[in-house]
Amino acid sequence: MSKMNGHSAPSIQEIIEKKRDGECLDKDEIDTWVEKVVDGEVANVQLGAWLMAVYLKGLSPEETSYLTRAMVDHGETLTWPAHWPANLIVDKHSTGGVGDKVSLPLAPALAACGLKVPMISGRGLGMTGGTLDKLESIPGFRVQMSKDEITEILDKVGCCIVGQTAKICPADKIMYQARDVTGTVGCQGLITSSIISKKVAEGISCLVLDVKWGLGSYNGTCENAEVLAKSLSEVANSLGVKTKAVISHMNHPLGLAVGNSLEVIESIQCLQGGGPADLRELVCLEGAILLQEAGLVKSRQEGVEMLAGTLDNGTALQKFADMLKFQGVSKETVSKLLSRDCNNNSSVLPTAKHLSNLVSEKSGYVDFIDAGLIARLACNLGAGRSNPEDKLDHSVGVLLTKSPGDYIEIGEVWAQVHHNTPYTPSQQILKCLSVVDSKDLVGPRIAKVIE
Repeated sequence: MSKMNGHSAPSIQEIIEKKRDGECLDKDEIDTWVEKVVDGEVANVQLGAWLMAVYLKGLSPEETSYLTRAMVDHGETLTWPAHWPANLIVDKHSTGGVGDKVSLPLAPALAACGLKVPMISGRGLGMTGGTLDKLESIPGFRVQMSKDEITEILDKVGCCIVGQTAKICPADKIMYQARDVTGTVGCQGLITSSIISKKVAEGISCLVLDVKWGLGSYNGTCENAEVLAKSLSEVANSLGVKTKAVISHMNHPLGLAVGNSLEVIESIQCLQGGGPADLRELVCLEGAILLQEAGLVKSRQEGVEMLAGTLDNGTALQKFADMLKFQGVSKETVSKLLSRDCNNNSSVLPTAKHLSNLVSEKSGYVDFIDAGLIARLACNLGAGRSNPEDKLDHSVGVLLTKSPGDYIEIGEVWAQVHHNTPYTPSQQILKCLSVVDSKDLVGPRIAKVIE
């Protein structure tokens, strides 16, 4: 048995049993656990048992901080050229939502403002879509890059969106996959440590978080989202990353597109100065927070205007084009993809063979569209995973034609289902559209900012 601080290191079984019994693990025990996970000494059944014990008993703030630091320390961290101003290296993270494609336009928009964004993203987890999955619907896009390549693209373009390398927070990569298949995704301590460890390992100075709540998220209420946002912010700030959090709801999908290639098209529309208003609002606010934290603007409103300017004048779109080409997409594909002719988009991106319309059973005003049910539908079509090894169908998904507050007639289409396998709408899916007789004030997508 190995020694730690003059004492015998705890065994894997002892660590599992202690957490199972609701006791707090100390720094050495958590460090031992992470070390053994990375070294391959923890069997899958033991990892599942520990994750379930943590899910049921929770992690204290101290345990969460220890786990985050251990996952960073037992892996590689990114370092940057000394002449780069540290305050300009920033990133964003979302806890995940249905139709959440904010990262795709935000990273190039920030680069167009002079920031450097080494965005390490993930794949779909549970009901939420993954940023890497969306980008991989673009032919040739390469998510795995070396440290030298990441440095080069940040120097030449200013942003990249890449996958976790095998050496950055390897314990998180192992646990991240296991959480998806053990029903332990929605655990605050695990979510916090997973998110913040990767961000600390990026060597960033500022971080903005988009913490979701509602039907299409793992935080049922706004209050739960605030608790998680504070946990994330406190851990990140304690580890030297200036962090603020945006609380936004996920009762209905973000934007109109849900599904990998469909969301790429909507992201491009945002980069061309268009697209849904709620997507643009989140991109501009989250970008403004980072611009202010980095010291490039004096006020948040000034930051919003600067971000909006990059979307409207084409500079963010150009950065996106440069990023795509650097990450393996051919010039011809980029040219067709970013054309304002939507037919060019569909000639490049995977396209479903069949379209089926969902129609309203009554006339009135759209109250909300259940994001959780839409996510399940998209996942069942092949847009998401129920197992980490599942192969995605990038072409399928749901494209909404109505938003909350819109008027709809009985029999009018409110969504198009893009599918490659036979599809018949269930009564449950038809009921995910809520229509009311009188028009109510549509609540804001953004609830508040946790300073």
